[in-house]
Amino acid sequence: MVHVMVEGAARRMSFNAHKLSFSLLLTATAWMAVAAPAALGQAAASPAAPAAATNPAAAAQPAATATASDLTFEVASVRPSAPVDMAKVAADMRAGKMPNFGMHLNGLRAEFIYLTLRDLIVVAYKVKDYQITGPDWLRDQHFDIVARMPEGSSKDDVPKMLQALLEDRFKVAVHRETQQHPVLALVAGKGGPKMKESPGDAPPLNDDDPLKPGEMKIDTPDGPARVSMNKNGMGGTMNMGTKGIITYSVDVQTMTLHVTSSKATMAALADMLTQLMMQMGGAGGSGRQVLDMTGLKGNYEIALDFSMADMVAQARAQAGGGPGGGAAGGSGVAVASDPGGGGLTVSEAVEKLGLKLDSRKAPVEQLIVDHAEKTPTEN
Repeated sequence: MVHVMVEGAARRMSFNAHKLSFSLLLTATAWMAVAAPAALGQAAASPAAPAAATNPAAAAQPAATATASDLTFEVASVRPSAPVDMAKVAADMRAGKMPNFGMHLNGLRAEFIYLTLRDLIVVAYKVKDYQITGPDWLRDQHFDIVARMPEGSSKDDVPKMLQALLEDRFKVAVHRETQQHPVLALVAGKGGPKMKESPGDAPPLNDDDPLKPGEMKIDTPDGPARVSMNKNGMGGTMNMGTKGIITYSVDVQTMTLHVTSSKATMAALADMLTQLMMQMGGAGGSGRQVLDMTGLKGNYEIALDFSMADMVAQARAQAGGGPGGGAAGGSGVAVASDPGGGGLTVSEAVEKLGLKLDSRKAPVEQLIVDHAEKTPTEN
């Protein structure tokens, strides 16, 4: 979704603005979802699925209590997703028509729209995308899953039910392993944090409130969220109620990304940095994982301005190749020598918060995909 071309010493960069804005919206969505027990991961757009039919007789029956053995979907349809015209999606988003993507939970109906098998594994096993070790083809095919949850089950049971579905229909087999990986440690700077604490809870979202024009609703394991884009298509807002509000805006003239959050944990900040740097590092996700080692437990108001050129250079340099190599002081953090455009380098933006990125090795839990089938068994 992000196209970068380095031309000689000038390192001029060419971005497809429409695809970039859509890509960054998805990154913002992924960041806020990680505040929940399980991340949604990245997804893309798909035509809206038909509304669920209701059964008044079933609704009148008292709900049974779901047990561990009941944690499977009663009925589930798994189909390859229809092709998506990304240019049309971007145009629709600029016009205020938001796509239907990701996970949607409505009563006992669960939908997973236009997700790859890798995305589905993220939700089912409660890991982040960069924790998965598996074949590259896990990202290739997109699927639409529409399922019915058993009476008495709740949204908290969805990951387990999806896990059972993947193991049954895709023959997914995994194991967990802790491995030493090069990471970037997010730590407090010498002068201490310079962020304003954001105590207390923001108002919760009301599911009954109608969607505003240009707004869409998605579900995370931690509850609903509402996402909208700016009219120019180069910015957006995600409201997660008590989890706070995140906004971003892109200035393609200066190649600067501006991000704010009204209620960010340090774990969420570390994951946002990881998502951005891995996405900017190219299709292979070559940037390092950022781990929260600040010891800060509160919620904070943050504002960051990044040079997008620097993020690309850092992510690629961390992988051992591409422009922008070199170390910053003794931290071992790669910094672009000529980031270009406006905004700060990633390291500078983090330092303005009174924090610092240090290059280290640390144990990281990985989910190893031992087996999976490309084609699910028939419905």
